[in-house]
Amino acid sequence: MSLLPTRPFDLARPDLDGERAGNTGTPGVWHFDSGQPGRRVLLTALIHGNELCGAWALKTLLASGLAPRRGSLTLAFCNLAAFDRFDPADHARSRFVDEDMNRVWSADKLAEGDSQERRRARELLPWVERADWLLDFHSMSNADEPLQLSGLAPRNIALARALGNPAYIVSDAGHAAGVRLRDYGRFAPDGDPQTRSLLIECGFHGATASAAVALDIMARFLLASEIVEAADVPAKWLRPAASAPQALRVTEAVTARSNDFRFAQAWKGLEKLPQAGTVIGWSEGEPVTTPYDNCVLIMPSLANLRPGVTVVRLAQPLA
Repeated sequence: MSLLPTRPFDLARPDLDGERAGNTGTPGVWHFDSGQPGRRVLLTALIHGNELCGAWALKTLLASGLAPRRGSLTLAFCNLAAFDRFDPADHARSRFVDEDMNRVWSADKLAEGDSQERRRARELLPWVERADWLLDFHSMSNADEPLQLSGLAPRNIALARALGNPAYIVSDAGHAAGVRLRDYGRFAPDGDPQTRSLLIECGFHGATASAAVALDIMARFLLASEIVEAADVPAKWLRPAASAPQALRVTEAVTARSNDFRFAQAWKGLEKLPQAGTVIGWSEGEPVTTPYDNCVLIMPSLANLRPGVTVVRLAQPLA
């Protein structure tokens, strides 16, 4: 059982009636081509149906009329079927319909299975495969502090640092349960060196601030991609930059062996525990401890507790 109280969900559900048709023939996908050479940028939201911040960012971008001067820009509202189940009083239910859509991005899973999420991933696949730069919007079930999940590739860590926000960058290998969109195909750590892919965790799912974080990171990413000019981006989209973004390297992930997992206290995330051997929780009655001094807890959560699910990642500062 989680020690965390139920949090209010303050971020409003966006009305996507005008956005879900798209302009490409693929529902929820919008594509704008400048006709000029440049990077092909893909922005994805609603991989999880209860993570609304990215949908607000894409909706705002569409309403602004912003278009690329070079290259192309594609916007994808991904798991609309899960989003349609959204209820702020039980928002975890709309994370997915059949399975987590951010664990299906591997050739074997995309080639087989008939879940709602795999069918939708196959619809989106042509747009993913043609993209050079990818920004995938997410939010978290507990933590408030935004995190940029860069993956292991140095090219992505460098981009995350250059964006200037958020204050924390997490270099992680992903999940044992399946491949994230951020790491699919050419975006893999050992993939095409010209690609860039980042996953932004904008804060707590229901915090209104998460939508502002998403808008800020979207603006910074578009500027870094050079498909737009500074004058094209509304100044109100940008937030003050972090003084010195801190990169953290995930060394291991703690996964639940069963539903019998509990934390030692209500961790919020980014706690730095000074002494190795500190108990952070119990798995089937056995203590789970920190493996080294100054261990940082990343995204502790029991919101989706079941066997095989990551409940917390353990990290150390990356120079």
